[in-house]
Amino acid sequence: MNRLRDLREDRDLTQKEIANQFNIDQSNYSKLELEKIEIPIKLLKKLSIFYNTSTDYILGLTNEIKPYPRIEDK
Repeated sequence: MNRLRDLREDRDLTQKEIANQFNIDQSNYSKLELEKIEIPIKLLKKLSIFYNTSTDYILGLTNEIKPYPRIEDK
């Protein structure tokens, strides 16, 4: 996914570093960036929090990188 790659590269991170951060295999993370596999919803949520953006931005549904206001956990 180009957006995932752009977000990662903007922070000067490698695929290996992101894969380690989320406890996934680097080859699977590469497949996510290349859109060869779907992003699991739980991982999508974690990525949006990590990158401080919305899931819609990561999925290419909006060009607005700024995240929506988050709901507080109770």
